[in-house]
Amino acid sequence: MSILVTGGAGYIGSHTCIELMNAGYDIVVVDNFYNSKKESLKRIAELSGKQFAFYECDIRDKKGMDHIFKSEKIDAVIHFAGLKAVGESCQKPIEYYDNNVNGTLALCEVMKDNGCKKIVFSSSATVYGMNNVSPLKETMPTGGTTNPYGTTKFMIEIILADLFKSDNDWSVSLLRYFNPIGAHKSGRIGEDPNGVPNNLMPYITQVAIGKRPFLSVYGNDYDTHDGTGVRDYIHVVDLALGHVKALNRVLSKSGLDVYNLGTGTGYSVLDVVKAFEKASGVTVEYKIVERRPGDIATCYSDPSKAYEELGWKAERGIEEMCEDSWRWQSTNPAGYPD
Repeated sequence: MSILVTGGAGYIGSHTCIELMNAGYDIVVVDNFYNSKKESLKRIAELSGKQFAFYECDIRDKKGMDHIFKSEKIDAVIHFAGLKAVGESCQKPIEYYDNNVNGTLALCEVMKDNGCKKIVFSSSATVYGMNNVSPLKETMPTGGTTNPYGTTKFMIEIILADLFKSDNDWSVSLLRYFNPIGAHKSGRIGEDPNGVPNNLMPYITQVAIGKRPFLSVYGNDYDTHDGTGVRDYIHVVDLALGHVKALNRVLSKSGLDVYNLGTGTGYSVLDVVKAFEKASGVTVEYKIVERRPGDIATCYSDPSKAYEELGWKAERGIEEMCEDSWRWQSTNPAGYPD
């Protein structure tokens, strides 16, 4: 069984590659290294003890992708490849729509031409917009997104749903992530953002190693237990295991399924800071600054559907997420070598 992993050298993709191989799948990785490093591929092989096919290719390159499908006899796709920074998407909307939406259209066209109609898509809780009350359920309306990144995820969900409506032989699983943090237990692979981190945990870890002077906490006057924003943080390995479960489903039946991948528990920014300080033994300096436009007070999942239909639930708690994040950052202070 040959599984194509687009964006397999990235943060979530790399962890998923390991869990796929642990589950007995053969993988083929495609990445253009826009947001990732070749070193992560070496470490995936090291940690899994297995070799795999790799192609450096942009998913918008239909000729290149067609060659991969024909050469590797792909059975299903797990689609991670995409630009992912909320703030950057507001500054570069054209690049985000081109890369994420056009890239997915090109990928689906090549899949269709090669008779591969099984896909697991890396979506996001951002598709719920600002108008739903947590816990967020898959049955809630989507849209009302607040940035181009979220809108690309919303648009791709619509594209894949329409694809299934047009041809019920397709099997599509849309996975709506909440906030992935943590790293592989070995400390060998983890999150390695380009430039200033956009997400909370890599910012915390970079403050902890002295790379940044302090953490900016955006607002402390929300209607939460300590005034800071509450989010649902999920260990990246739990997230990766969710992809394996979703893949099992798309391989066994046709259909269109949507799943939240989260813990169902919300932690505030300061909760995460305190948990990280406990796990690392390092004090994290922070300053309260103005709220960011578009941020909501509370966002967490109802993950019960994934448990009922996939037999999946998050097993790792906030302490383990912080311990593993710190192990990765403290042993790789500069991230992956170039």
